[in-house]
Amino acid sequence: MGLAALLLWGAPVFAKAPADAAGRDETAYRQLELFARVLSYVENNYVEPVDRKTLIHGAIQGMLDTLDPHTVFMPPEVFREMKIDTSGEFGGLGIEIARKGDRLVVVAPIDDTPAARAGIKAGDELLAIDGESTQGMDLGRALQKMRGPAGGRVLLTLMRAGFNAPQELAILRDHIRIVSVEGALYEGIGHVKVKNFQDRTDQSLRKELDRLRALNGGRELDGLVLDLRNNPGGLLDQAVAMSDRFLPGNLPIVSTRGREGRNASEERSRDRDTEKDYPLVVLVNAGSASASEIVAGALQDHGRGVIMGTQTFGKGSVQTIIELEDGSGLKLTIARYYTPKGRSIQEKGITPDFLVPEEGPGGAATNAPREKDLQRHFRAEPSQATSEVAAAPRGLPANLKDWAVTAKLTDSQLRVALNYLHGLAPGAASRGPGSTAGR
Repeated sequence: MGLAALLLWGAPVFAKAPADAAGRDETAYRQLELFARVLSYVENNYVEPVDRKTLIHGAIQGMLDTLDPHTVFMPPEVFREMKIDTSGEFGGLGIEIARKGDRLVVVAPIDDTPAARAGIKAGDELLAIDGESTQGMDLGRALQKMRGPAGGRVLLTLMRAGFNAPQELAILRDHIRIVSVEGALYEGIGHVKVKNFQDRTDQSLRKELDRLRALNGGRELDGLVLDLRNNPGGLLDQAVAMSDRFLPGNLPIVSTRGREGRNASEERSRDRDTEKDYPLVVLVNAGSASASEIVAGALQDHGRGVIMGTQTFGKGSVQTIIELEDGSGLKLTIARYYTPKGRSIQEKGITPDFLVPEEGPGGAATNAPREKDLQRHFRAEPSQATSEVAAAPRGLPANLKDWAVTAKLTDSQLRVALNYLHGLAPGAASRGPGSTAGR
């Protein structure tokens, strides 16, 4: 099965162990006997009755807790929720969370959801859900407690830099249907916000670009801001398709390598439905993770777009999903992924060509979690690139000028990106990081 079938945080791929795996370690059987003996002792002698299924699920979870933070066991009810997520529709609050040490923290609220409207911010520490402490709570259970039918009330206890004490926030669940792509036109220059990578995200992008061209009087766009800020990732095949949309044919987009060369694959662009070579700016921040980083890395390595914003999250691993017999699921890290020039972004993230800090009340908190903050994360590898890698971010071109159309925008990063594109002469030959406004 090809790489594009995977999810960056889960995929319907079934892996088979090598035929001789069972005979590699004779001690495995003795260790399993030890587990069975402990299970028997607990079932027969614990002070209160116990449920065998609960014990076994807990044992599996404990085993996986010794691995990286993206390898998890999902009980049947959590696994069902995960599958619903890829469709972009669920009942809940709209919060992406991660574990930072022994704490649960907010990676980003999803735009136009109850969490975003309630003012929850990246970096907020989630201390309790409905009065139950999140200390030691696994991500699956935390998500399950926040999910549910629309109209239900969830009480969150939050701590934030600047708070004198934890604060409680009551939020009503809503039926969340994530529209993964939204756009606007600024006098010939498009802005497309991609919120996550779910089913049909690339199709939605194409429809939105066609809509913007229609608003532009049927003319081609003079430039585009591809906004991947606070996009936590999702389906890898959609990230590949989106990268392909902006690249000519037969160029590498992403490759993966697993242990001992297993699960190695490469995805390349196809010469079909490619967008015109208009100027392109990709906006990223600390909430841009996984599939978002694949798109940004591919466009950066091929010089197709200018990356603006702040350092990305830094998740460079690929997971596969194995559905188990009882309806539960195993999300297992099987490989690392690499940009076209062989860069691993694990722990480091994508470095923007132009550093544009986030300002104002919508800006991400400085303590927003990244991959490097997660417990048991993989360490960064030395670069595998055989050619140049991205340089350190630079300041903006000195001749960048304000534009009347964007003067009232409160989103400072978007304003800078649009001003940059407005300063480029239509049809400018240079599209890469060396382009300067006002040419």
